Amino acid sequence: MSRRDLTALLATAVAPERVQRDAPLAPFTTFKVGGPADWLVHAHRADEVKRVLDVARDAGVPVVVLGGGSNVLIADAGIRAVVIRIHGGETTRLDDGHFRAEAGLTINGLVRWTVTRGISGVEMWAGTPGTVGGAIHGNAHFKGRLIGDLIERIEIVTPDGSEVKTIAAADMEFAYDQSRLQRTKEIVLSADFRCGVGDPTALRAIARESLAYRKRTQPLDTPSAGCIFQNPDNARDRVPDGIPPSAGALVDRAGLKGHEEGGARVSPTHGNFIVNDGQANADAIRRLIERCRSEVRARFGVELRDEIVYLGF
Repeated sequence: MSRRDLTALLATAVAPERVQRDAPLAPFTTFKVGGPADWLVHAHRADEVKRVLDVARDAGVPVVVLGGGSNVLIADAGIRAVVIRIHGGETTRLDDGHFRAEAGLTINGLVRWTVTRGISGVEMWAGTPGTVGGAIHGNAHFKGRLIGDLIERIEIVTPDGSEVKTIAAADMEFAYDQSRLQRTKEIVLSADFRCGVGDPTALRAIARESLAYRKRTQPLDTPSAGCIFQNPDNARDRVPDGIPPSAGALVDRAGLKGHEEGGARVSPTHGNFIVNDGQANADAIRRLIERCRSEVRARFGVELRDEIVYLGF
């Protein structure tokens, strides 16, 4: 099948203006780096995602899913695939104890929706970058809490689009920075959250304090992807006495805060953030990541594991 034919077929799955060929991906990532996708398809709803998957499967073309663009580093050469950017969607109140959010909804949008309606449960996640689907894929964490702890069930589609399933939270293999989706490559369509009832004013205060905490402790005003490394695992990693068991503390104690590589810099605010001063490319960022990993290994004997996801490398 020719590129033109596939483009035409993808345009039947979503509105034609939401299909792009050789589309730069950097604008759709929080790092603001990354080369082009062979095809970039902007999908808002579950039915659109499924139709795009069907087209790509029939054409024998691989698919990569992109959500809010946080927690990812896309190669400078780009991605040789159909990239589905899932962004947008709706939230629905199911009953007094549950609501459903579609995968492309931003976490901040979800917080606003719930707080306004006096629905408690996700208010402390204010300021979290990315989308519902991305947060579930990596089981996002904040102050020791995991987003998976709030989930009742997930609707997913298999990578080839052939089957839609509902998966209970107990079967999602949720752990720190982990879910079954990383193993199966299944794609989130929507998630049912457990919730309670709260006063909107009180919920808004919690959301504002969470956002203020992030602003105090993270470089939110500079392009980054969020945390680069997972924190050490007490069961596997022996962190030297006197150093907090966090990736940021290890990078800091290794003397790497502020270290630069081709426009990429370890944030002076938080050692587990690498920021882009506007001149960095993906290769420079990855070199700095590996410098941090090797220095921490050499100094402290701790192997830092990736929290960030690499696409196109």
